[in-house]
Amino acid sequence: MTEITIVKCPTCKKDVVWTKEQKYRPFCSHRCQQIDFGDWATESYSIPVDPLFDEGQQDEDDLE
Repeated sequence: MTEITIVKCPTCKKDVVWTKEQKYRPFCSHRCQQIDFGDWATESYSIPVDPLFDEGQQDEDDLE
């Protein structure tokens, strides 16, 4: 017996059956997928970083 996995669409919270046939998973539709992509593109979402570390800076250990 195959277990059915149901997840919530991250955008609209509708139930989505997690199968290979659901090509927009974890989203319920192309529309919800594009809304999420737009939120990333407009920087509504972000990944927190340590403001004290700048890519241009190097630790003393890196210089050796």
